[in-house]
Amino acid sequence: MANLVNLESVSKSYGVRPLLDEVSLGVGEGQRIGVVGLNGGGKTTLLEVLAGVTAPDSGRVSRVRDLRLGVVTQRTDLPEGSTVGDVVLAGFGAEHEWASDARVRSIVDGLGIAAIGLDTDTANLSGGERRRVALAATLVGEIDLLVLDEPTNHLDVEGVRWLADHLLARKSSLVVVTHDRWFLDTVCSRTWEVTGGRVEQYEGGYADWVFARAERARLAQAAEEKRQNLARKELAWLQRGAKARTSKPRFRVEAAEALIADVPPPRDTVELMSFARRRLGKTVLELEDASLSAGDRVLLDRVTWRIGPGDRIGLVGVNGSGKTTLLKLLAGESEPETGRRIEGKTVHLAHLKQELDDLPADLRVLQAVEAVAARVQLGKHELSASQLAEKLGFPPKRQWTPVGDLSGGERRRLQLVRLLMAEPNVLLLDEPTNDLDIDTLQQLEDLLDGWPGTLVVVSHDRYLTERVCDSVVALFGDGRITDLPGGIDEYLRRRQNIASARPTAGTVSEQAAEQSADASAAGSQGGAKALSNAEWRAITKELGKLERKLDTLAEKESTLHAALADAATEPDRLMELNNELKQLQAEKDELEQQWLEASEAVE
Repeated sequence: MANLVNLESVSKSYGVRPLLDEVSLGVGEGQRIGVVGLNGGGKTTLLEVLAGVTAPDSGRVSRVRDLRLGVVTQRTDLPEGSTVGDVVLAGFGAEHEWASDARVRSIVDGLGIAAIGLDTDTANLSGGERRRVALAATLVGEIDLLVLDEPTNHLDVEGVRWLADHLLARKSSLVVVTHDRWFLDTVCSRTWEVTGGRVEQYEGGYADWVFARAERARLAQAAEEKRQNLARKELAWLQRGAKARTSKPRFRVEAAEALIADVPPPRDTVELMSFARRRLGKTVLELEDASLSAGDRVLLDRVTWRIGPGDRIGLVGVNGSGKTTLLKLLAGESEPETGRRIEGKTVHLAHLKQELDDLPADLRVLQAVEAVAARVQLGKHELSASQLAEKLGFPPKRQWTPVGDLSGGERRRLQLVRLLMAEPNVLLLDEPTNDLDIDTLQQLEDLLDGWPGTLVVVSHDRYLTERVCDSVVALFGDGRITDLPGGIDEYLRRRQNIASARPTAGTVSEQAAEQSADASAAGSQGGAKALSNAEWRAITKELGKLERKLDTLAEKESTLHAALADAATEPDRLMELNNELKQLQAEKDELEQQWLEASEAVE
């Protein structure tokens, strides 16, 4: 397999700090590589050198001739005076050229570009929208190698899954920096860890990397112990004689057991809930008959929702569904339009917002943490301000950095440390994983996993939600808060069913719906008679049948997408599955049109 890009003895430093030190590696055809490492460790620098955005200080970067390279970094510079459509669809002429291309339509819908609006001026976009537009503009092209830096930031859970499915279906090679563990595990077949100026390479995704890193740590520890005790062990080996040979297989078993010896027990939910009740009493946060709107959209329509002591809830929904607004309502930062919000008398609430609160810029990191408290009790563990800061990514030397000199990601982490130092018993966390590297994420999950209080988390990080939350609720845009016993998987299934039953703008089905609506309007103007009861019952029954068939087809479509991902390296099987998928989608389009016509008749 030929390499598309090669790095030979590449070094790159900023100031006196070497981020890459004599690094040699290559990206082969069809490889999907995830890049992990600490914040500031050199991940982005590696991507920029690989993509030719930044030149190395020394060494050589070579690429195959006529390489089609797609690069999306965190620097989202879009052309001035352009619209979203100009940027994303620059390679297409008339609208029908891209509208008739299922792949391009999928990208426009999957990344929420249609919702942003193709005619929207890029100058009016938020940072997250600019990132999505830049990503879409890259994905619509024919690319040999995709280089993506944190592409899952600013995507909701559904968007992350769409991007994973899309990248698995492409033949392009991929190098991606992301802290989304589910995405790494689903998409990547290799992992690069940037650490200490080197790049360690592993086979497999996130789970394989975790196991390999644990094994590497065990081997390093074993090597050190062996060096220190070599004479004693060699003597004991010689004294045992030939029988020692039979102990080697047993040593491998013990080595494997050593890897899992320190694994903490599963969270004791009953104990934590009992402790939370003692701290919080029976009433924590409640919404009674509450209504809430954002502009013309109704977010909550006379909803009653009770959050009890020890509840650990993940809140999901598409971007713009009202998750952040709901957290603000729970935090008491806004009032419902009808109904009321009830807060327990013993509640000590902390709210981590997506926006950075004002931090004391004149203090150093440790001083800013100790200004809240010197020590904190988190579950069964008591930690000093310095220990908690270190757990969340501030090593001892960094703790003496002035707050004003911190990066955006570090300020976010400091905000979280100060929040936990206040020892709240109710935590509302809005995208707590933003700007955190994987090591810091693991530490945060450890803290939250045994945290004895009430927790409501909004996050697109499936790993965090599934680990620290006991239940999941969703906002589907129907004015309710829907409980999901099946968790995020159930949420994604329901969203897929909704998408199947309600075609998106610009599709053939919607055009049929518009034509049907026009015909219905013309008929009513001509004095058409209302449906009889028997006709109405017959059409309603037919609607039910069509909806059940659409649900079945949606499930089959999901299964086919999974099969396509599994067959990514089998061209013949891939073509067969792709043909089957096209037939299924054609059948679904026809059923959707029938459903629309029937629903118009009922109305």
